Amino acid sequence: MSGLVDLIKKVFNRNKLYIEIAVGFLVIIFFLYVSGIGCPVKYITGISCAGCGMSRAYYCLLRFDIRGAFHYHPLFFLVPVAALILIFKKKIHPYIYYFLLFTCIALFVIIYLYRMLYATDDIVVFEPQNGLIYKILYLIRRSVDVLFKMWSSV
Repeated sequence: MSGLVDLIKKVFNRNKLYIEIAVGFLVIIFFLYVSGIGCPVKYITGISCAGCGMSRAYYCLLRFDIRGAFHYHPLFFLVPVAALILIFKKKIHPYIYYFLLFTCIALFVIIYLYRMLYATDDIVVFEPQNGLIYKILYLIRRSVDVLFKMWSSV
């Protein structure tokens, strides 16, 4: 049993930064969920990000709903793989490391573009008019129009 504890301490000490980053992300995700913002990219731009549906996929996975997890994001299984690649970076040959990293990124880009262009569900959306940037620009434009009308009527 002490061997397992020593192994956990060793892994934690070597990967302390990655673990702290992961915990930080979890805190941020919790805050975004509680505040009702959800995905910050989608909230700001109105356009879904490449990871859209990932949280819902893991929620389905926790309920052992594999089909639902694939429905929300078909690459949900790739995140732990990418994390392992980053954790064991020093033990992997650089060519293999960069190949695996490039493959993960390429898969995310391909799946994102496919879902953006051909998706028939409402998981991935392109609705810039619902984003914060659009709303701010709209308010600025309306304010300028009102000021211009006031100024031209004088």
